[in-house]
Amino acid sequence: MNRNTAYLAASAVAAALALGSLPDSAKAQAKTEKCYGVVKAGKNDCQTATSSCAGTSKKDAQADAWIAVPAGTCVKLVGGSLEPKKG
Repeated sequence: MNRNTAYLAASAVAAALALGSLPDSAKAQAKTEKCYGVVKAGKNDCQTATSSCAGTSKKDAQADAWIAVPAGTCVKLVGGSLEPKKG
């Protein structure tokens, strides 16, 4: 087996292993919650009351900006809230 064939075979095995892990990551995503008030500026996951899309929050810890975190984590974060805060 030449070098190129070995690389191709190794790449195919790596791709097959990566595809096998997708269902686990989908399960992990299902166990998340929106955490408001803890996001760094420009790192929010979705729109806010004052911006139209992800990555557009204007300041750190913006009250209406959220990020997905593992379930149960938000209440442990300083400033974290499961509901958007008033502004």
